[in-house]
Amino acid sequence: MKHLRYSYLVFHASLLGLLSGCLLPQVDTGPTAFPPEFFPTVVVETAQAAMATDLAGTPSLSITASLVPTETPPPSETPTPIPTDTATPSPSAPNAQIQIHSPGAMSKVTSPISLRIQVVSGGSHLVLIDLHGEDGRKLFSILRKVKSLPGGYGIQVKIPFEILAAAELGRITISTKDTAGSIEAQMAMRVLLLSIGEQELNPAGDTSERVVFYSPPRKNAVALDGLLNVEGRYLPFNDLPVVLELYDLNGKIVGLRVLDFDGIEEQLFTTTIPYKVEDPTHARLVLRQEDDRLEGTIYIYSQDLMLYP
Repeated sequence: MKHLRYSYLVFHASLLGLLSGCLLPQVDTGPTAFPPEFFPTVVVETAQAAMATDLAGTPSLSITASLVPTETPPPSETPTPIPTDTATPSPSAPNAQIQIHSPGAMSKVTSPISLRIQVVSGGSHLVLIDLHGEDGRKLFSILRKVKSLPGGYGIQVKIPFEILAAAELGRITISTKDTAGSIEAQMAMRVLLLSIGEQELNPAGDTSERVVFYSPPRKNAVALDGLLNVEGRYLPFNDLPVVLELYDLNGKIVGLRVLDFDGIEEQLFTTTIPYKVEDPTHARLVLRQEDDRLEGTIYIYSQDLMLYP
């Protein structure tokens, strides 16, 4: 019985609670306040949310750390080249006025020798060809008149000879002359003369002129005040002195200088030749060198000029 009464009371209390909840008006008491310790957290989270809303749809920016500027070294200075004097090219050696094409130097030859040469004739258009033995005796000589051609005139000649020994040293000499009979140019070459046996021909050597004068020039050269300056280069045949001479048209020597060269390599030289003339004089500058094995001159080169007192 007591149990039933208790249940009845609970039922009525519940029913009254429900009815009061439905009948009583709802009162808005406002937002629930945060405890003071939560306030900083709320502010931060609210700011983050607002920023996220503002940046929505905006392209993201990548932040690149800027490098600390370094001090750029000054450009290295390239040294400016110091101008130097450029050497003026020396004139090249022209073809020799007398060129021996066959036989070559120190060929072993039998009689007759087949000689082939090319010659720029002198004023007389005469070419003299000689063959001498080792004791200086003349074994052969011929004088030929040739045409005057700028590049030279080709000559072929047979040179017969007789010797008593089985072999001996000989020299073939070719020279040209001017109208007065003086030698303008001369070239000589030694050969080995054989009385028997077979000849052995060496090839021809360099056919360039052995001397080149830088001064005086080849054409329109003049000298003043009794002194001629001579500069050039020369390829010696041997160690013997080289003679520079000035001849007038009568064949008289009016100036002389002797040069000594060191060895037989091509060498530069500079010198002066004192001369003496009383009036303007046509002359010829001559360079010559003697043979060191056989008696006689092995080389002569000359060119014209005008001498003034």
